Amino acid sequence: MRAPVLTFKRAGKLRRTMSPPEVALWQKLRGGQLNGLRFRRQHPIGPYILDFYCPSARLAVEVDGQHHNHSEQAEHDTARTSWLSGQGIVVLRFATNDILDDRVAPQTLSATLTAAAPSTAYGGPPPPRRG
Repeated sequence: MRAPVLTFKRAGKLRRTMSPPEVALWQKLRGGQLNGLRFRRQHPIGPYILDFYCPSARLAVEVDGQHHNHSEQAEHDTARTSWLSGQGIVVLRFATNDILDDRVAPQTLSATLTAAAPSTAYGGPPPPRRG
């Protein structure tokens, strides 16, 4: 689903002002460094902007800061994940502390690889695109 023009503009601004955890994760995802998977950063889709998106795996990787622990934001995240799931997109969420912790960061990359594997993420090939 194509995003509105305003969402594209916001995505461009977000690419220029990424948070330190987003930058740290991007350094590990960019250029096919993670098992050849290609990710886009701050990718607009429908009404949302995904922190990182791998189109071949239909996988979104989200970096969640402290504000995601508040009930209002958690409700928004649940609705957002539900909408994205309806589009055939799997959503992974990682806490900023996990990305910045050198002991935990490798596990986030491993979880991303597992979710990107079609046999693991979908039980078969990716579902057809909708819309």
